[in-house]
Formats: sequence, structure tokens, C-alpha cells
Amino acid sequence: MSGPKIIGLTGSIGMGKSTVAAMFEKSGVPVFDADAEVRAMQGPEGELLPAIEAEIPGSTGSDGLDRDMVGRIVFSDPEALARLEAIVHPAVAAKRATFLIEHAGAPIVVFDIPLLFEKGGHELVDHIVVVSAPEEAQRERVLARPSMTPEKFAHILALQVPDAEKRMKADHIIDTGTTLEKTEAQIRQLINTLSAPDK
Repeated sequence: MSGPKIIGLTGSIGMGKSTVAAMFEKSGVPVFDADAEVRAMQGPEGELLPAIEAEIPGSTGSDGLDRDMVGRIVFSDPEALARLEAIVHPAVAAKRATFLIEHAGAPIVVFDIPLLFEKGGHELVDHIVVVSAPEEAQRERVLARPSMTPEKFAHILALQVPDAEKRMKADHIIDTGTTLEKTEAQIRQLINTLSAPDK
């Protein structure tokens, strides 16, 4: 048996990817949330804490990883970011492999991967779904987040493949610049399309 078709779900910051992932899950499609796995492994008593502490002393404690402190460090130090990623990425890959085994009988599964193109994850999937919205909606959503600044937003965008480029590389686009009902309708239609044996 070949296993489920793998949807790679991605989208730039503020495009509504998490909302779309939740809609897939609500529709019965298993979703592997890479960010959630990382948060768990970096949370209290998380399995990655010893390795991260050895690499960045003082960055962990009883509450897990001090995300603000580490964020400030890697924000301005690409080498520190690379060292952190060398710890995190193999661990996420192992969790993803386990997820696929657990859901081997599903027709389709979703890999929710924010940096799908940036980190080469697009090579792991059968169909790429990009979540997108108008630039104004994206900006409004992101700047409404706590502790977000225009400068921080600009920096994050600079690290991500531009939305227009993602849309060009996508097999399917989910437009979240509309109502939740219309977004859900797009997802239901996509699930029906991809669940068909010949797609």
C-alpha cells in the first residue's frame, strides 16, 4: 500500500494557515502541525531542552525554552539559528515519520509546515496548498498580534518566500481574504478532489 497522499500546507505570516489547518482537522483529515510539535519538545520537560541549553546556556528553565530570549539571539545571529535548527529539524522529522505510520490508512494527510519552501519541505509532499489573503488583510492581522511591530513584521517577511512566489508554486490556493464559510467550502472541495483515487 502506498499510504496517504500528503498535502503540504503553507502560507506567509498572517495568511490564516492555522485557521485552515484547523478546518482540515475538523473535516477529519489528520494534520501534522510542525510548530505544535516544536513547542511541545521545547516546553516544560521537553526532550530538546538539554541539547538547546548546551548550545545556548541560560535559555531553558522549569517553564521550558525562553522563547523571547532565544528569539532575540537568533534574530540577529544566523549561525545561532543554524545551530538551533540542527537540533530541532531532525527531531521534527522523526515525529513526522511516526505520524505517517499512525495514519497510514488515511486517504490524505496534511503537513502544516510554515517554512515549506524556505526549508525544502516541499520535496516531502504530493500536493502543495498555499493559504493566501490580500496584503492589507495580512498586515492588519499580523500587526494586531501582541508585541508585533512593523519592523519585526518586515524582518519576518524578508525571511519568507514572497506570497506571490508561493502562489505560483502552489498546486492549490486557499483564499482566506473572504468569510470563514467560503474558506471552509474551498477546503471541503479540495478534500473531495484530492481524496479521489486518480488525483
